[in-house]
Amino acid sequence: MDRYQEQPHLLDHHLEGMMNSLLEIVWDSGSPPSLVHLAFKFLYIITKVRGYKRFLPRFPHEVRDLQPVLDMLAKQNPRDPETWETRYMLLLWLSMICLIPFDLARFDGNLTSLEGQARQPTMDRILDLAKVRETHPVVFIVRPDVRQSRMADFLDWVLSMLSKSSSQTMEGTVIVNGMLQALAQLFKHGKREDCLPYAATVLECLDNCKLSESNQMVLRKLGMKLVQRLGLTFVKPKVAKWRYQRGCRSLAANLQPQGAAVQNQKREVAAAAPPEADDDEEYDIPGEIENVVEQLLVGLKDKDTIVRWSAAKGIGRITGRLPKELADDVIGSLLDCFSFQETDNAWHGGCLALAELGRRGLLLPSRISDVVPVMLKALTYDEKRGACSVGSNVRDAACYVCWAFARAYEPAELLPFISHISSALIIAAVFDRDVNCRRAASGTFPMALNILTAADYFAVGNRVNCYLTISVYIAGFPEYTHVIRELSTKALHNITQAPEYMANVVLPRLLPLSVGSDLHTRHGAILACAEITMLLSVCNILQFKINANVTSCGCLFKIATIAVFWGYLSSKTYFLTVCALIEKLSLSKMPFRGDPIISNKCISMPLLQESAVSALAALCNEFYINERGEADPALQDELVTQYVSELQNTEEMVRCGFSRALGALPRFLLKGRLQQVLEGLKKVTIISPEDVSFAEARRDALIAIAKVCQTVGVKGDGSQQEYVCSGNVDQIYATLLTGVTDYTTDSRGDVGGWVREAAMTSLMEVTLLLVQNEAHCKQIMCWLAQQSAEKIDKFRAHAGSVFLTLLHFDHPPVPHIPHREELERIFPRWEKEVLNWNAASEAFPRITQLLGLPAYQYHVLLGLSVSVGGLTETTLRYSAQSLFDYMKKIQSDPSALESFCETLLKVFEDNLRNDRVSVPLLTMLDQMLANGCFDMFTEQENHPFPVKLFALCKEEIKRSKDIRKLRSSIGKVKTPVALTWLFAAAALPQIRKTTASQVYEMLLTYSDVLDPAIMDQAMAILSDTNWCVPQNNPCALE
Repeated sequence: MDRYQEQPHLLDHHLEGMMNSLLEIVWDSGSPPSLVHLAFKFLYIITKVRGYKRFLPRFPHEVRDLQPVLDMLAKQNPRDPETWETRYMLLLWLSMICLIPFDLARFDGNLTSLEGQARQPTMDRILDLAKVRETHPVVFIVRPDVRQSRMADFLDWVLSMLSKSSSQTMEGTVIVNGMLQALAQLFKHGKREDCLPYAATVLECLDNCKLSESNQMVLRKLGMKLVQRLGLTFVKPKVAKWRYQRGCRSLAANLQPQGAAVQNQKREVAAAAPPEADDDEEYDIPGEIENVVEQLLVGLKDKDTIVRWSAAKGIGRITGRLPKELADDVIGSLLDCFSFQETDNAWHGGCLALAELGRRGLLLPSRISDVVPVMLKALTYDEKRGACSVGSNVRDAACYVCWAFARAYEPAELLPFISHISSALIIAAVFDRDVNCRRAASGTFPMALNILTAADYFAVGNRVNCYLTISVYIAGFPEYTHVIRELSTKALHNITQAPEYMANVVLPRLLPLSVGSDLHTRHGAILACAEITMLLSVCNILQFKINANVTSCGCLFKIATIAVFWGYLSSKTYFLTVCALIEKLSLSKMPFRGDPIISNKCISMPLLQESAVSALAALCNEFYINERGEADPALQDELVTQYVSELQNTEEMVRCGFSRALGALPRFLLKGRLQQVLEGLKKVTIISPEDVSFAEARRDALIAIAKVCQTVGVKGDGSQQEYVCSGNVDQIYATLLTGVTDYTTDSRGDVGGWVREAAMTSLMEVTLLLVQNEAHCKQIMCWLAQQSAEKIDKFRAHAGSVFLTLLHFDHPPVPHIPHREELERIFPRWEKEVLNWNAASEAFPRITQLLGLPAYQYHVLLGLSVSVGGLTETTLRYSAQSLFDYMKKIQSDPSALESFCETLLKVFEDNLRNDRVSVPLLTMLDQMLANGCFDMFTEQENHPFPVKLFALCKEEIKRSKDIRKLRSSIGKVKTPVALTWLFAAAALPQIRKTTASQVYEMLLTYSDVLDPAIMDQAMAILSDTNWCVPQNNPCALE
């Protein structure tokens, strides 16, 4: 049934049938109580999905149904938590039956029962049962016959329960909740003349309860709801004649010309007004109204939105029944909520109340001049609280106020304020950081059709689109140009189409803000200065340079130097902003050559490396080069030496930062220092016990080596200090190939994967940069093939992409690739972009074909061992299936099978005691043996492959306590001697149990090789012994 929650109306055609089927069980006297409760539980589920207002009228509600329902309800235990659905549905059913239009006294008849005892009247029975849940007797209480005789007693009981109960306990909270719901429903459905005599007493009791101090949101909301309904009871239900009305109630009148429509409306109002209307306007307002309004105004400041919303609706409803003067006093008190001494809750509640008053026409045009300034402040309300800020709900509610005003007033009333409102709304729609506020402002703003299309509900949902696209479009309209150009950093960059305006107006206003005391303002202003400076240099370089020298150069220089100083003392966000400013000033070719704008230490700041390195590259290219295109020798020596020395820092982030910095240095700073830089980066990639966990530093060093090689270029017979040449290329490749073998792990997982990924990318970039000898190309392609066969999707996809890039590269083609023709047949050029290496189903059927190529067989088998013996189901399934398909293909080729087995033994031998490879390799061997991949050799007596395989397994598990490794090895040693040896050596209960099961299966398979008596005895020992408990008698194993 829960599937119908979104569209419950689909159940309407089936409701009656389902209800009748369930009620048959209820009416059947032979149905057990558990079955009846199950039927009511199903009825409750249907009610929950469809809603009781639509489902309840379908219940039978004739006179004859009253007594049976009362009897069933009387049998229920109100304390039973298992049958609450039954009581709930019976009370709903009873509330429907209570609507029958007959005096309940007629159902009593003779009140003496058969035993001669007095029987309780029906009215009292219903009231007593309904008091168990205080929310349901309201429909019963407002009946004419019950109201006359029982309403006063019921109210006394409710008020006494309220006085005695405390909202500090759970039980008391439930009672107070029920009483408040009953009172709220009573004053909603009851007639005013019936409830008015008790309203003052209820209000006094409510004041004594002090619900506004309760920490229960539901109680405060119900208290606010009850207060407003009491207020509506105190004043007469009338429509205020002083309220502002827009348009006509008649559609035909609205379609007439404006003058005729107004005249028709005046005539209709004059005809409908009663003669005593003027006299009735001045009637006495009870004194309790002041108390009610005061409580509602306090409710506008509640900490929960639902309470504030209820109070706002109460303000609107009660104000509509007050005289004009009193209503104006309420509005004056409401405007006091918009003081900056008030919290954001008061601002939000005040906005909701203003919207309600405007929507109902209770805010007269004379008050608009007082309300609009407050509304404009609310549209930009933002209050800092610690590291965050609040106010998004206030801005959203302010948009609701604008929406209500736009539909409540004639355009002429809002014309004096439309420019201010439009500017504020367009700012909120485009630049507010909260998506809900942007969407609210977009739906509120009465824009032209073309702007509305560009800034619709979905368009403003994307912040990047708002700042970089919509703002540019709206800036094309003259009335919004000034507003847009003052409110964004990236948007300022894009919409700077008038350099004079930006240089003469916007930039001078941003410069003082860039050195202000407020961190957030300083952050935005510095970014804006950077973006404007950059674009002005592009728009009009010569004019901007002259203007900058005269007006802005000194100011920007001051900002940069102060920014660097404060960057060490304030937040990381601000320091990142400083780096962006320095980068933009450098790219703008500002005249700062020789000035200390940036400190080298910024490169070592964690989390800011990308921005700092980018700023360093731009800074060096602009300010550290002389007129001859060379670096100052002293500066070069100091810079490179300091950076290389910091590569051995004990902090990993410092190594990362300076590695990236070296990779970003321009060629003129690397000239004559290349070998020093490469040696320093090489030391970072070496794994030592002290820095084994510095995987990120090794990754960044490998990336930096490739970038340095690309920066200096290639020259075969050049100097090792200036170019990548024959003298240092072996060292570069050796360093990069070492990174491909990094399988370091720590608490973060396979962190060596970051290093392998960087090494593969760097190998590709360096290889494409130069044409190298055969040995290097073969080693690179083999390592990439191994990585393409491993288990982690991300690294497999990266290795496969690099592998195919090198294979199909044409400018020029990479030489010396082993088996190029076969590789191009397996991986056609057209599949380079469409082959999904992340999908195991696509990758492994291709990569296993490389097992038939001798140059790749060892490395591919090494990678497949990790995948086939892994734990990931998808990778295991497709890699194993691809391997088995290849094994079936070579079963008829003894030489290919021999070669494969020799390579397999070589992989096992090279990775003996290397658990990363040996454990999954044992699992792979177990699967291959189970699939009969080596039946040709195992059937031959004393074949060297099974003998050597057994010896390697024995060596691998010797003195091992790895359960997974031991279990995997059991399947490879299915011989009596081997199993007996493993049995005796097994100290782990799980291994003993698994081995005993394997021995039992082996004896059943080879039952003809042993004496029957010995066979029976051995099988009895194996089956009767509990191998999971420690064996006190070691002889039992023998």
